[in-house]
Amino acid sequence: MANKFDLIVIGMGPSSIFLAYELIQKHNAKSVLLIEEGKRVEERFCPIERTGKCIHCKPFCNITSGFSGAGAFSDGKLSLYNEEDDEIYVGGNLHEYIGVEKTKRLIDYADDIYLKFGADKKLEGTEHKDEIKRIYDKAKKEGINLINIPIRHLGTEKSHEIYKKIEKYLEDNGINMMFRTIVDDLIVEENKVIGVKVKKVDKVDEDVELENIYADKVVLAVGRKGANWLTDLCDKHHISTRPGTVDIGIRYELPDSVMKKVNDYMYEGKFIGRPEPFRDKVRTFCQNPSGFVANEVYDNDLTLVNGHSYKDKKSTNTNLAILVSHNFTYPFNKPIDYGRNVAKNLNELGDGNIVVQRLGDIYRGKRTWENELKENSVVPTLKTAVPGDITFALGYRTMTDILRFIRSLDKVIEGFANPDNLLYGPEIKFYSNKVDIDNHFETSMKNLYCIGDGGGMTRGLMMASCSGIELARILSK
Repeated sequence: MANKFDLIVIGMGPSSIFLAYELIQKHNAKSVLLIEEGKRVEERFCPIERTGKCIHCKPFCNITSGFSGAGAFSDGKLSLYNEEDDEIYVGGNLHEYIGVEKTKRLIDYADDIYLKFGADKKLEGTEHKDEIKRIYDKAKKEGINLINIPIRHLGTEKSHEIYKKIEKYLEDNGINMMFRTIVDDLIVEENKVIGVKVKKVDKVDEDVELENIYADKVVLAVGRKGANWLTDLCDKHHISTRPGTVDIGIRYELPDSVMKKVNDYMYEGKFIGRPEPFRDKVRTFCQNPSGFVANEVYDNDLTLVNGHSYKDKKSTNTNLAILVSHNFTYPFNKPIDYGRNVAKNLNELGDGNIVVQRLGDIYRGKRTWENELKENSVVPTLKTAVPGDITFALGYRTMTDILRFIRSLDKVIEGFANPDNLLYGPEIKFYSNKVDIDNHFETSMKNLYCIGDGGGMTRGLMMASCSGIELARILSK
């Protein structure tokens, strides 16, 4: 492989993939290199179903690393928009850089690409307008806002098939890909990036000479998995950033029967509240009807909880995240470190595993025991979760926000606060300190660009994909 390219992209999540796809359409893909620490999508699988427990795959978790990124291995939902909306309510702040109408057209374009590669043509949330309005009105009375937008559900297993086709398309059209490779550093001259320093993952713990690969331009597209790496990189090279957000919370599991109306009418309800006394933003996220709670492992064996929803494989439970947004100011501006400490403490309580607790036990001020979980009416779908007490580590403010939000939502969805419902922890969404970029997505370092979730611009598959497409069009000019 050559050691000089027109463009190097770090990461192979949706933002990177769609950047490469659009460069092909613009006939500008002759000298592009994508670098990824994980494996090809067809080689990614989680052994937990075979082993019965998380074995902490080395050197990286197959759920969080590899072609298509971590998001595609959760439940594979594409959030679209309502034509009448004059705002983009879901997916980050891409529209703040390029405008709402342009963002809508990008969503249409990206959606067509997903359909071209085999996405389900059915859109959730486009019917039952009257029923959705009734839920919206009930939520409004409780100080909760319901965001209802069309959703295209790929499904975890179908996502793999779609991204495998895209992977082949990129390679067939000349995109160079380097897997199982770590970008150790940037090569910088006079505040201008000219390349990257890399080494293979099987040499990650060895003191080996780094390989230099040069490029005219470099794109940071590392996703949430790379948020910590990106923060360190920006600090080292004095790349301009602003304090970011960390979302800390739990994965909530309850019967499908409780969520039936929301599941049937919208598939995913996005509820947002600001409960007293702290008025923090609390939201539901990544709802999985008839889904499965799952765990994923980040750097330093940090284990977080997530959720999957398949097209064919079904449970009788719905799971969703309840997340509290945390923003810090002077003198503390390290949201990633804060979130990692919360996760580390919960992991230690669970002996390296996810902790699960019954809602009723939290109200009673006690931990959940194994025998109680076995007799619980809500049967946990994450079999490796350890019953315990998440309140030991989650924090008073975060826990208060979550419990008050659950009680408020129970007035909208009867049974949402049933004592047998389950809370798994920790669920944390890491974002780098928000990287300062101009309207061409260029950072304060010349020829260095940033897109996707890791740098704080987007959240989710669709918007990450759109950011890649837009940057490809910018670079092609």
